[in-house]
Amino acid sequence: MTKALIIGGGIAGAVSAMALQKAGIDAEIFEAYPTGADDVGAFLVVFANGLEALRVIDAHGPVVAHSFPAQRVEFFGNGGERLGERPIAGTEQGADLGPRTLRRATLYQVLHTEAARRGIAVRHGKRLVGAETVHGAGGKRVVATFADGSRAEGDLLIGADGLHSLTRTLIDPAAPRPRYTGQNTVCGYTRDADTPLAPDTYTMIFGKRAFFGCTLAPDGEVWWFANVPGTELDRSRPPAVTPGAWRERVAELFADDDTPAAAIVRATGDRVIASNAYDIATTPTWHTDTMVVLGDAAHAAAPNAAQGASMAIEDSIVLAKCLRDGPDPHSAFAAYEELRRERVEKVVAASAGMAKLTASGTTGRPSPEGRAERGSAGADNWLTGYRIEW
Repeated sequence: MTKALIIGGGIAGAVSAMALQKAGIDAEIFEAYPTGADDVGAFLVVFANGLEALRVIDAHGPVVAHSFPAQRVEFFGNGGERLGERPIAGTEQGADLGPRTLRRATLYQVLHTEAARRGIAVRHGKRLVGAETVHGAGGKRVVATFADGSRAEGDLLIGADGLHSLTRTLIDPAAPRPRYTGQNTVCGYTRDADTPLAPDTYTMIFGKRAFFGCTLAPDGEVWWFANVPGTELDRSRPPAVTPGAWRERVAELFADDDTPAAAIVRATGDRVIASNAYDIATTPTWHTDTMVVLGDAAHAAAPNAAQGASMAIEDSIVLAKCLRDGPDPHSAFAAYEELRRERVEKVVAASAGMAKLTASGTTGRPSPEGRAERGSAGADNWLTGYRIEW
């Protein structure tokens, strides 16, 4: 195995390429879009398990340098009552390897800058339309075809092409499609909120009609998100709802609560973005002899556990290790799946459970106190204590 084709230039694509390079395998990234850093409005947490995985390939430093700590979480009910506080798992690792908050676009940028520094090539404007396995004198190879008519050949193809992965469908035409969870995730940023917030802390609010979370960046800006019930947004068209309309809609959902959520949202300008929340409970087939999927292409969790980026990073490094140690791609893919499937499907299930716990307006839900007690997947050591022995 000397060359890998990586489909998708997101977080998983960049980390996969760097990990393969460490394993002695050349990789080339093929990105559908002319530029990267899509989903520029969202932010995320890279937990201790994700940072420790990046440390395996010595790529954690830039992430730490462009993020800020997330040390604890406070829970509040819709009447403003404080339900409790707990440390976010992984804070015992210290400031450099505990959980970190940053924009998704920033994570993309720092990882791609590091990959470029290591000489890894990224081909933009390369939208995959097909792939086939061919037999040659040296054994099986894979040939990828792109929408612009170009082709690329390698020993293996890695589908890091995200939630709506074509690679997943090429591997198994009957593969499940992402399931819309019935919620939109709305993110926003404001410097005008007149609400005191503790540093390095996530404030989580169980509203009557939606769930709200926010944190204070070191420069004084408030970063917030809300999980709100709604219909699936059409991804194929420009947004039908303006940022201002989203702002008003979200603020209205919290207007009857005695919490600062509505005021924080109303203090936000047009830096508001909404997206759909999806998951895939299980993908039966992860690979063929020459193609494999990882990250959201293989297993997508609802955003509630905030582990999507960390799981993709873990996948990328475990796969590279298996390819380094395996005699051929098929054997390596099987080893990778054996190491990863149980863990990632457990994360998907945990995140789906958290989505139910934070849902509002449905009878039979646990009390806010019970939801606060059970509503932080990051508190479990099985999740954030995972380490990869390279």
